[in-house]
Amino acid sequence: MVALSNVQFGKRNEDVRTVQKALIKRGHKLPDGPTGFFGEQTKAAYRAEQRKQGFKGTDADGIPGPTSLTTLGRLTGFSVNGASAPTAPKGRLALAQVTFRDPGNESGAPAMQRYARKACELTGMDPKFGVPALTTIAKRESASNHPKFRVNKTDSNAHGPRAADGLPLNCSRGATQCVPTTFAHHHQAGTATTPYDVVACMCATVNYVRDRYDVNQSGSNFAARVQQADPNRAPHWY
Repeated sequence: MVALSNVQFGKRNEDVRTVQKALIKRGHKLPDGPTGFFGEQTKAAYRAEQRKQGFKGTDADGIPGPTSLTTLGRLTGFSVNGASAPTAPKGRLALAQVTFRDPGNESGAPAMQRYARKACELTGMDPKFGVPALTTIAKRESASNHPKFRVNKTDSNAHGPRAADGLPLNCSRGATQCVPTTFAHHHQAGTATTPYDVVACMCATVNYVRDRYDVNQSGSNFAARVQQADPNRAPHWY
């Protein structure tokens, strides 16, 4: 049985070796073979496996998560401890239910702290961990919800038909920059249906990182698991 917590970049153990053998079995290249060390070769092979499973864009990042690791195990014959299939948040939306009205929420660090505390309350995350993580993401992704940076019109996500705000549907939006599909899938019940709403966007981010990066309920490992949430490390997409 493979533990998700063991299969992370920089670690060396038998669980990594098991995953490496599985990646090779799936046709991915590991020139050094199953060494048991999770380095750049393994990350590249795992990224290729994520793409093979249907992950797209930044979701195919070479970082094992509960969904991709469980699928790899099912396909190659190992089981996963601590990576049960995530359940959908009760507030999940269909993409067609996402709206694109900007309510004009406040910007700036103090406002982000207030919104983050509310998002932590709604998602059950300890604000001691969630508030600094979410405000760091907001600062890096949208200059703390500055009106000029509430939508990214230039990165690889900026494509698709025009949405109601006149911009390509798949653009990332909001304080913590959720693409509409991610926002819909991880939407928190009782929050607004537009990613421009800061609390709704932050709640979706919390639900997303719990699913994608195995951030725990309290958020005590939020900054460790998500580099973009860690003010002591360089910015990095998430």
